[in-house]
Amino acid sequence: MAAKRDYYELLGVNRSASEDEIKKAFRGLARKYHPDVNKEKGAEERFKEINEAYEVLGDAQKRQVYDRFGHAGVSGAGAGAGAGGNPFEGFGFGSFNDLFEQLFANASAGTRRGAPQRGADLKYELTLSFEEAVHGCQKEIDIPRWETCSNCRGNGAQPGTNTTRCPNCQGTGEIRRVQQSIFGQFVNVMVCDRCRGEGRIITTPCERCHGQGRVRNVRRVPVNIPAGVDDGITVRVTGEGEAPARGGTPGNLLITLNVKPHEFFKRQASDILFELPVSFADAAMGAEVEAPTLDGKETLKIPAGTQSGRTFRLKGKGVPLVHSNSRGDELVTVKVVIPQNLTARQKELLKEFAEIERQQNEKGAHNLFERVSDKIKDALQFE
Repeated sequence: MAAKRDYYELLGVNRSASEDEIKKAFRGLARKYHPDVNKEKGAEERFKEINEAYEVLGDAQKRQVYDRFGHAGVSGAGAGAGAGGNPFEGFGFGSFNDLFEQLFANASAGTRRGAPQRGADLKYELTLSFEEAVHGCQKEIDIPRWETCSNCRGNGAQPGTNTTRCPNCQGTGEIRRVQQSIFGQFVNVMVCDRCRGEGRIITTPCERCHGQGRVRNVRRVPVNIPAGVDDGITVRVTGEGEAPARGGTPGNLLITLNVKPHEFFKRQASDILFELPVSFADAAMGAEVEAPTLDGKETLKIPAGTQSGRTFRLKGKGVPLVHSNSRGDELVTVKVVIPQNLTARQKELLKEFAEIERQQNEKGAHNLFERVSDKIKDALQFE
């Protein structure tokens, strides 16, 4: 028996051809080789081959099997399983996996059928000041979105008119096709493409939404920003997303926060960092200074001899933990400021201070030298 020709070759189309291209090629060849038109020898046989090719390539499922397994996958009477053939040939499946993929596809379709639709989520970016992120705030934002039509209340039909039962699915919202397999009959259940699973056809569409059940609108939505939010986090506003077509549950509004940096404060987790300038005199002699916080001014005691870079902690003056009564601290780091553009009197006093400090250092160095010498002598005597 001569080998069968490739179906794509018979129809004169590429393997990537669309359904419309395949249909167009088939119609042209069918008119050319139809026995009532073409009386040449071999025309009838060619016409049968063209029909066979179109029966496979014109069916999306059969075409998929053919692309994977060739003629063996779609032949009507292949060898049995015991003879080493494909046991699924002739049933519309190329393999055992194809069978179960189809079964699970049917199961998932059945699960979706009749379930309430949910609208799409919307995304929005909102910029906050540093203080708004720490303390929380109320915002109002304008959101363009699909909303349920108030005229028809989402069903798509003009008020006062009736819908009719879908003639394709007889009101069930689904189309059932029976397929044969080695396990028996399997029912392929699909959502009706005419009524989209609703079982009803709109005869008079709503004059406002034109049968869609929803309209485009810009809605001002109030948003509650909790205290303690940080840059980059997302706040969810339930039910403020898109309304689905023909009724159902609206999606959510997902707001991503962008927090602007502060001129003086920095954030580290739940703590706030602040660098406090302190004069040379206050650091040397000690003082009480005012440290700014996001809640106002706080008195901070600087001990005498405080060095630049020392950090002090103000309890409970940091960032609140979201949805909690706890709060971080403010960490105040001292930065000793060296005076510039000194007056003559300031220079005179500093020179006097420097001389006294030099004498103290010399005395300290002399005492240190004597202590080291005594240690060395003691060590030599011991030896």
